[in-house]
Amino acid sequence: MSTLQPLPPNTLTPPPAPPFTEALLFWLKLGFISFGGPAGQIAVMHQELVERRRWISERRFLHALNYCMVLPGPEATQLAIYMGWLLHRTRGGIAAGVLFVLPSLFILIGLSAVYMAYGNQPLVLGVFSGIKPAVVAVVAFAVWRIGSRALKNGALWLIAAAAFIAIFALGLPFPAIVLGAGVVGWIGGRIAPGKFQIGGGHAATRAAFGPALIDDATPPPAHARFRPWRLVALLAIFLALWAAAFALLPAGTLRDMGFFFTKAAYVTFGGAYAVLPYVYQAGVEHFHWLTGPQMIDGLGLGETTPGPLIMVVAFVGFVGAWTHQVFGPQSLLLAGAAGAVVATFFTFLSCFLFILAGGPLVEATRDDLRFTAPLTGVTAAVVGVVLNLAVFFAWHVFWPRGSSAAPFAGGFEGFDALLALAAWFVLWRGRAGIMTVVLTCAAIGLVHALMV
Repeated sequence: MSTLQPLPPNTLTPPPAPPFTEALLFWLKLGFISFGGPAGQIAVMHQELVERRRWISERRFLHALNYCMVLPGPEATQLAIYMGWLLHRTRGGIAAGVLFVLPSLFILIGLSAVYMAYGNQPLVLGVFSGIKPAVVAVVAFAVWRIGSRALKNGALWLIAAAAFIAIFALGLPFPAIVLGAGVVGWIGGRIAPGKFQIGGGHAATRAAFGPALIDDATPPPAHARFRPWRLVALLAIFLALWAAAFALLPAGTLRDMGFFFTKAAYVTFGGAYAVLPYVYQAGVEHFHWLTGPQMIDGLGLGETTPGPLIMVVAFVGFVGAWTHQVFGPQSLLLAGAAGAVVATFFTFLSCFLFILAGGPLVEATRDDLRFTAPLTGVTAAVVGVVLNLAVFFAWHVFWPRGSSAAPFAGGFEGFDALLALAAWFVLWRGRAGIMTVVLTCAAIGLVHALMV
C-alpha cells in the first residue's frame, strides 16, 4: 500500500497543542501498553506521536531518537522524557518519564511478591508460554517498522548489516559498534552528505502523515534553547537530589543497591541488554542478592510486562532486599518493595538529567550535519543490534533447551514458532494493537498448557 495517498481533510493542518492533562493520560496509557522491549516501545511511540496524533514530525522524532541511542541507559525511557519535555517543558519530561516507568514498577512488585511467596505455578507458566512467542513477534515487527523508516539507502543498510554481523558473529561490545558507526557516519556526512540526512525528507513525511504540531521547520520552543546557567542549575539540583536520596538509605543492602545502580546507569551503553550482564555479575556473583536461576526468571518477567525491559532491576532489588531481610523476617514484603523502589530510582534518575540538561544542545544541532550524520550512522547500527536481539529472543523461545555449545539441542518448539508467526502476521496485516496481541497469545498459551 502506498504511503503517498491523499490525506483526509482533518490531516491537512497541524493539530492543536494538547493540554497537559491529555498528555498525562497518554503517557500513563503508554506505560501500560509498552510491551516488546525498547524496539517495540519506540515503535509504539512513533505510531502514536508521529502517525496518529502528529504531535511531532518524523524527522524531529528520529533526531531525538538518535541522541537517546548513544546515551547510557534505557533509550525508550529517555525518548519518552524527551518528547514530554519538548511538548510541555520540564514538567512534561518528568511526567512522561515517571508515568512510563511507574506502572511496570507496581506490576513487577506484585509479580515479584507472588514469585517469592509461591514459586512457579503451572497456570502462570502457561500464561508465560504464550507471552514469550508474542514478544518475539512484537520485537521482530518493531525491527521491520523502525528499520523501514531509518534505513533510507544502501549505505545505511550496509551499516545495519555490519552491526548485526559484528555483534552476532564476532561478539563485539555494543559501545565499540556505536563508536564505529558514529565514525562511519561522520566520514559519510563529509563525503556523501545526502545519504546521512535524517528521515526520508519533509515532503514524504508530510505526504504520509500530514503536518505535525512540532514540524520539521518549527523553531525550538523557548524552553528548549540552550542557556549555560540553566545547565549549571540542573546539575546542582540533580546532584543534591541524588545525595539526599542516598543519605536516607540505611547502611547495608539498600545502600549497596543505591550506589551500584547509580554506577550502572552511567557506565552501561546500549540499553537494557547491555546492562543485564553487568547486573547479573554484581547481583548474583558479588552481592549475592539473588541466584542465577532467579535472575533468568526475573528477565522473563521483565520481557512479559509493560514498560522498559531494564525494569528487571526492580525484580533484582525486590529479591535482594527480601532475601537479605533488610527490615527483619516479619517485613519481607516491605523490604522487597523498598529494594525495588531503590533500584528503580537510582537507575532512572540519570535519564532525566541526560534529557533535561542535554536536550537544548540536541535541539540546537538539529540542522547541523556534522552532528546529525554520526547519529544517523548510530541509528542504522542500532537496527542491526536490535535485529540480533530478535534472533536471540527467537532462539531462546523456539529452542529453550539449546546452549552455546549445542544451540539447537532439545528439539524445536513448533507451537511457539507458529504462535509467533501468527502474532507477527496479525501485527503486520491486521494492524492489531500490541496489548491485544500479547493478551490473546497469553490466553492461547494458557489453554495450550491445560491441554497438554
